[in-house]
Amino acid sequence: MSRLRVLLVDDEPPARRRLRALCASVEGSGVEGVEVVGECDDGPAAIERLRAGGIDLVLLDIGLPGCSGLEVVRAVGPERLPVVVFVTAHGDHAVEAFELCALDYLLKPFDRARFEAMLGRVRGRLQDGERARRLERLLAQPQPPPESLVLRAGGRTLVTDPREIEWIEAADNYLRVHLRGREALVRATLREFEARLAPHGFLRIHRSLLVHPRVVRELAPRPGGEVEVRLADGTVLVAARAYRRLLAERWRS
Repeated sequence: MSRLRVLLVDDEPPARRRLRALCASVEGSGVEGVEVVGECDDGPAAIERLRAGGIDLVLLDIGLPGCSGLEVVRAVGPERLPVVVFVTAHGDHAVEAFELCALDYLLKPFDRARFEAMLGRVRGRLQDGERARRLERLLAQPQPPPESLVLRAGGRTLVTDPREIEWIEAADNYLRVHLRGREALVRATLREFEARLAPHGFLRIHRSLLVHPRVVRELAPRPGGEVEVRLADGTVLVAARAYRRLLAERWRS
């Protein structure tokens, strides 16, 4: 396969310099090389350059001036969009990025081995023609109701049915997602997951807790108006007073 034509999109010059260096380091390593054919430092410029074509891969930051990397993907459209790999220091948008059919999500800092593994996946995507099919599905329905969730847990990507999730707790800058018989630590916000899971019946019962009423087996009042929430597996959570009435109503139904 010919050299990959790459567009770098990041508003920070040091970040673009590092990406250029990684692209250059591939030469002579046994992996077919890449050619950086352009750089952009804001969203509108990236949209214009991507619409012009001639690019195989865009390494795209999410936090950009003008418009976000996610908005860039939506604006360009499937006919002109190359393979997309998001490169960012923040994992909060990982789920949305994968729902937009991003091939990969490089979370800074990453090393050369991780970068070369990404390039291998890009070549596989281009060779089997999957890019066009997935991107066509992507923007035909920009915001479909989620039937599955993509969870980035450490170095793994987990695709799960929301019905497998029982409850979620905030843990510093992460979420601990409790599924049937397992759990995953995901870098995301509880507000993001609350919006995505609300159509599936999940409730916020505390500023740091989401739960599905189907796994609740018992509610018991506590001093101060809080509610003790006992789950089917014996786990005991505490619902804040502000959520007491809604929880009771949904649990009874």
